[in-house]
Parts: sequence; structure tokens; C-alpha cells
Amino acid sequence: MSSSPTTPVSPPASTPDKLSDWLALLESRHAETVINMGLDRVLAVKQRLQLQFSCPVIMVAGTNGKGSTCAMLESVLLRAGYKVGLYIKPHFLDFNERARVNGDLASDAALVAAFNAVEAVRGDTPLTYFEFTTLAIMHLLSAAGMDVVILEVGLGGRLDAVNIVDADVAIVTSVDIDHTDYLGDTRVAIGFEKAGIFRAGKTAICSDPVPPQSLIDHAEAIGADLWLMGRDFNYSGDKQQWNYGGRGQRRNALAYPSLRGANQILNACAALAALEALKLELPVGAQEVRTGLVTVELPGRFQVLPGRPSVILDVAHNPHAAAALNQNLGNMGYHPYTYAVFGSMHDKDIDGVIAAMSEHVDHWCLATLPSPRSATAAELAAKVQAVQPERDERTIQSFDDPGAAYANAISRAGENDRIVVFGSFLTVAGVMAARKSALH
Repeated sequence: MSSSPTTPVSPPASTPDKLSDWLALLESRHAETVINMGLDRVLAVKQRLQLQFSCPVIMVAGTNGKGSTCAMLESVLLRAGYKVGLYIKPHFLDFNERARVNGDLASDAALVAAFNAVEAVRGDTPLTYFEFTTLAIMHLLSAAGMDVVILEVGLGGRLDAVNIVDADVAIVTSVDIDHTDYLGDTRVAIGFEKAGIFRAGKTAICSDPVPPQSLIDHAEAIGADLWLMGRDFNYSGDKQQWNYGGRGQRRNALAYPSLRGANQILNACAALAALEALKLELPVGAQEVRTGLVTVELPGRFQVLPGRPSVILDVAHNPHAAAALNQNLGNMGYHPYTYAVFGSMHDKDIDGVIAAMSEHVDHWCLATLPSPRSATAAELAAKVQAVQPERDERTIQSFDDPGAAYANAISRAGENDRIVVFGSFLTVAGVMAARKSALH
């Protein structure tokens, strides 16, 4: 499970003093190698950095739901008065979105200093863009005097750069088929990769209602303290409120998370199980939990923008996430027509995503994304033709970028219609950027 080797790079004569220049440098170093699985190089640089955390660390992996779970944990812990560090990815508009210190985006200056620190000890050890930036943000958070740090895993778990840290609580939110080139093409194989973040004697939480046996077996083999949804923690509720029940803690009369969608209750349960496991180190009161869940924000996760027509942003880019998005659209009430602005990387299960969404989409506005890995809009159009059953008035149009696809949808949609922007992060980011520039 490895990609082409990364060639050693000589450090520049002097390091950049602007964040944008640093990011451009990192991108230019590794134009060919985007992903290079394995931890040896990252561990070597970690040791030279003397990187360690003096506070509890919560690590979150999963096919879908990672970002939402991280955001809920951050929101609740901030409400409880703790200093919270968060590493979350990818970003939509600004790289700074990846590093949050006490709820605020890390400054350019802090990130530049962290990049310089990594560069100073890297020597001739080659690092990918993701590895370099992960080390830098971890270094930034470790030095920021946090009470708790939350780390989102990038890809898989076992060989992901984030896994150089031993988490006090490790969460796997869901296990489904994605990134098959790196993780395998079965839930059993992928479950084993994600379980790689578990540690002996530490809390290991899985909120997938049907976890693969490989995940359970690995947790038991290494002696992790495994908490399973339905066995160690669960939820009940009605339309107004819900209750969490854990091993030794109940939380009743909770409001539903402000992140919309039926799947968010599983993510909230994972977050509350983690807080239960850490209740001695990080006690959190009932009111902080309620307020934290009600006020949590995370862009691009069934995010319904204000105004008409309704615009929904969702980074659903695999069939599992698309099925959840489809269910959430079904719960929204009647809209005469649904326009889809969709773009995808070519290595995704595009047919599966289209099939999961075909029930609700009337008009497809398909976009080529600004990435060499993008499927072209013409390729997406051919797949829609093949996968979605014919329906009256269905249209399929192709565009060079997400902004143009979105502009077309806006020009055609009536005020009672809805536009759902989904697929790759780059699809949602492109529409966010187009909306932002239209306002200025």
C-alpha cells in the first residue's frame, strides 16, 4: 500500500515569510506524490521536533462523520471553558481553517513559525504536503497550552500521518467503501486500517452501528478498551429531544445537534462517549453539552444556506455519504425541482454516488474540478445518462468549473426549488468562493 517514492528535496536557502509562499513551496515540492502511505519518515521528523502533547488527545477517523464529530467535541469543550486545539481538514477557502486554537483560526504568523520549525529539523527527510503540514499544525497545537487537542485523521488510520500520536481516546465514526486504492475494497480491509488508531489500554470508540469484525478483532488483540454503539453506548428520543446512555453516564433531554441530518445523532453519540471516557480529566456539565450541540457549526455538512431558492452544501463524495444526503433531502419537504451541482474525483465510485442521489435530482449541472484527479464534466454526464433512470424534463449540462455550474443552476431555479451542491470538497469550495466573490 504505497505510492511512488518521494524524492529527497534540498531545503531552500531561506524559508518563506508568508503563508501563501510556504504553501506554494510545499505544493511545488510534491507535484507528483500526493499520498505516500507509511509513518517512518514522519516519525523521524516528529522525534527531531520533540513533538508531544501534555494534555488529553482525541483522534477521530472514519469514512464519513469525522469532521462533524470533531466539531461537536470542540463546541462542547469550549462551552465547558476548556482551551481546545483542533486539527481538521481539508479547508474550503483558507488553509488556516485546518488549525483552530480556542475556536479561532490559527494566524498566518503562527503557521509560518510552525512550518519553519518543521523545516529546521527535517534535514533531507522527504515529506509530502500532508505530512509536512500535519507535523506543523501538531507542533503549533502542542505549544499553545491547550487543555485538550482533537485530531482528525486524513486517510484510513493505521498509516495516516496523524497516527504518529498516541491518542487517549480514538474514535472511528463509520466504515464504508472509499479510497480503495490505498485502504482496500472491502469493509473488512478498511475497518482494519481505521482500527490502526486504537491503542492498548486506551479507550477505542466505534459509532458505526454495524462495525466490521476486523475492527473489533484488532481492538481486542491489542487490548484496547472498545466501546461499541448499541453495546456500550446508545441513544433514544422523539422529535423534540434525545437521550444518551453510556457505560456509566446518562445525558437526558438533549436538543438535536444544529448540524442537520439523521446521521448526526451517531456522530453526537461518539462525541459524548469520548467525553464520558474522559470525564475525570475533562468534566463537562449537562448545560455545556446541550449548548455545545445546539451551537456547533461546520461548513459543507448538509449546510442549508439562508434565502431562496434553498441551497444545500454537502461534501458527500462516496455512496455512503450520498445515501445519507439523499435521505436528508427527502426529509426537507416538497420542492418542485432539485438542481444538483456535482463534481468528483475520477477515482471515486461515481456511479454509486449518482445512483444514491438519482431519486431527488431533476437537473444536473456537472463541473470539472481544478485538480488533475478530477473526472471531467463530460465523463460525469455520460455516467448520469447511464445510471439515472430517464425522467420528465431532466436536463444534464456540463461546465468547466463549479462556479459556472452553480451560476447556471441559480439562473434556472425558481424560488421554491432547491440547489444541492455536493461531491468533492473542491465542488463545495468552488461554489463558496463564487458566492463570496459575487458579494464583493
